[in-house]
Amino acid sequence: MQLPARLALCILTLLASSVASAALCVIDDAGRNVCLERPAQRIVSLAPHATELLFAAGAATRVIAVSDYSDYPLAARNLPSIGNVFAIDTERLLAIQPDLVVIWGTGNARQLAQQLRNKHIHVFESEPRDFETVASSIERLALLAGTEALGRPAAAQFRQRLAGLRERYRQPASTPPLTVLYQVWKQPLMTLNDEHLISAAIRLCGGKNPFGLLKETSPTITTEAVLAADPAMIVTGADNTDSLMQWRTLPVLQAVRKNHLVAIKADWLNRAGPRILDGTEALCKEIAQVRKP
Repeated sequence: MQLPARLALCILTLLASSVASAALCVIDDAGRNVCLERPAQRIVSLAPHATELLFAAGAATRVIAVSDYSDYPLAARNLPSIGNVFAIDTERLLAIQPDLVVIWGTGNARQLAQQLRNKHIHVFESEPRDFETVASSIERLALLAGTEALGRPAAAQFRQRLAGLRERYRQPASTPPLTVLYQVWKQPLMTLNDEHLISAAIRLCGGKNPFGLLKETSPTITTEAVLAADPAMIVTGADNTDSLMQWRTLPVLQAVRKNHLVAIKADWLNRAGPRILDGTEALCKEIAQVRKP
């Protein structure tokens, strides 16, 4: 009887170990498994939106360094910056010995991510492209940081507010979507396609991105293309509409003719963090105003 008892104990121990290990495994936005043996205690964020996600996940006390422009929440401003994914102080990053690095999963950031993995540093690639991924990012990061008690309610609150916005700004099926151009940059003229979270915000508000089907996430477009699309509204992420003033020379555009040139706080829309709902709500209010007779 002793052998079966010992065998049963071994099996239970292995199962318990397996469950504990699985509880600290998530899949990041690049589709990679990220597994930690224990909750991360020394986290570095290499993107402003990732910093906001980590704070929302309740992991503020575990974040030891951030990237440039990580200025929200206010407490993030007190953390040391080690650059950004395009100009990172790799030696300093390795010196502070993080057990988890959250990185913006685009461009040459993936090369940096692989370099860090080669140094046996755990990396979570973050690039939310829809609202649900923002919510699940809060949950996944909370799981890795051992702060689920804070992260799960935060994610639930995000989803609840999102549902409220969808209900409030739902359009009848017979109502055609409003054509909305989002201007990322003035010169060269750049916009976003439907893979970007901002396009999801436009759709939620009852709008349509006229350049949503372009292949590149941040394509360069021509003035002629904008004239052909004739958007009902032109939006940019800024504190004012100064960067949209060049359109005033083209009153043939309905957005210009009807003075539907709009600026919405850039951090609310451009960062794929919890404040995307602030930006979405602001955008929906503007679109609702345009729809008024």
